[in-house]
Amino acid sequence: MPRHAPCATRRHSPRCSSIWINSRPSTIRSATPAATRLLQQVAERLTDCTRASDTVSRLGGDEFVIVMPKIRAPADAALLAEKILAALAQPYAIDGRELHITPSIGVAVCPDDGCDASALIQHADAAMYLAKDSGRNNYQYFTTALNARAVERLALENAMRGALQRREFSLHYQPQVDLASGTLVGVEALLRWRHPELGQVPPDRFIPVAEDSGLINPIGAWVLQEACRQAMAWQAAGLPRILMAVNVSGVQFRHSDLVELVSVTLVESGLAAGDLEIEMTESVLMQGADAAVAVLRQIKALGVQIAIDDFGTGYSSLGYLKRFPIDKLKIDRAFIRDSASDPDDAAIVSAIIAMAHRLRLKVIAEGVGTVEQLHFLRNEGCDEAQGYYYSKPLPAEDVERLWREWRVPS
Repeated sequence: MPRHAPCATRRHSPRCSSIWINSRPSTIRSATPAATRLLQQVAERLTDCTRASDTVSRLGGDEFVIVMPKIRAPADAALLAEKILAALAQPYAIDGRELHITPSIGVAVCPDDGCDASALIQHADAAMYLAKDSGRNNYQYFTTALNARAVERLALENAMRGALQRREFSLHYQPQVDLASGTLVGVEALLRWRHPELGQVPPDRFIPVAEDSGLINPIGAWVLQEACRQAMAWQAAGLPRILMAVNVSGVQFRHSDLVELVSVTLVESGLAAGDLEIEMTESVLMQGADAAVAVLRQIKALGVQIAIDDFGTGYSSLGYLKRFPIDKLKIDRAFIRDSASDPDDAAIVSAIIAMAHRLRLKVIAEGVGTVEQLHFLRNEGCDEAQGYYYSKPLPAEDVERLWREWRVPS
């Protein structure tokens, strides 16, 4: 933001718009020469879209602000936002590769949404988050409701900053069962947050905030370390070895030294590499596929297993399955829900299982809740399953009790 933003401060001053732009390709978020060149091209396109009287500023990372003085109506900002979306949608040629970005744009207008730089930036930022939540590649105006949402989001972020030190986070574990034998073969570690005042905060509420703020890196490291420590604690208590599945955020995958984190955690915990499984969504892998291949191969070289979570809901590109060193596909619960009654869902699940087996991959079904779903999956040759039919996610001590009392379900 320029030091002297051309926004007037009097109540009846001419209108001024602040436009906050956030772009999220994987390469633009990393400190590489390719990322620098991509940012330069983005800046050039933004400048080409604006008037001589407008100001384009990069705030850092992949975030830009445009100040438009003396607009006639808020709709003028919308025209610029649409022009920017069209300009940034064109492919970028970087190092012989064609890259695409998906911007999210927030718009705040003076005097309606504030008349100083700080207020306009804050409100445009809030509108940008709404654009992100609406699927990216769009723009949104600031509203009063968004202000309350922005305040809540900031409060949640601030509360999270000390949550690790205050030991407010915990892990629950959901059993994973071999469908052929009915034995318990693994658990998925799931993050939980109990705030002293807010109570239990749902993961879909706080994890996006953690990702956007960068807090997911220390939190994710703690999840991996705690999950591996717990796996060894169960073994020390006399329970058999099982697979510990840990989710990795796309932010962790792109911004932290994930390979070193996994390697050090295995050494410090004593857990065998083959007893750890790293899960990530297919969309994470497709954002910067070449870099993803290199990272996954290093993780695989450690002996760790790799699973694709929520399979079928992402890019619908199957070419990466033969490129990435994957061990397992997890069929998203959206397909499992009606698989025993809906012919279309049944066909999709059957096709995924057959394809995975031809590629020598295991398949696990998420969200199994009924005996009908279980029988269907068994008949189709699905390898494993998890869901409320077997157990909801449980604290570590309850998992140990369930384990000792485990009876093969019918």
